[in-house]
Amino acid sequence: MSTAMNFGSKSFQPRPPDKGSFPLDHFGECEHFKERFLKCLRDRRFENALCRSESRDYLQCRMDRRLMAQEPLEKLGFGDLTGGKSEAKTQV
Repeated sequence: MSTAMNFGSKSFQPRPPDKGSFPLDHFGECEHFKERFLKCLRDRRFENALCRSESRDYLQCRMDRRLMAQEPLEKLGFGDLTGGKSEAKTQV
């Protein structure tokens, strides 16, 4: 029982996330993109591979409004969707 009351033996050292902060969108600046992404997921039975362009658009909105760190889309896994290829995919 004495070990349960020994709070001072180890101190927790918090560390920041690897990619920096990911603040909430308090003003709803990217709400439209988020809703489009979530609707896509629901319509496609949560198969996220089918909603990659919506995911990319949402993350791009967050980066544009400084709600997350600026990263190249290729580094986030959207290299195959850059250069207008995604538009042709979404119109099929």
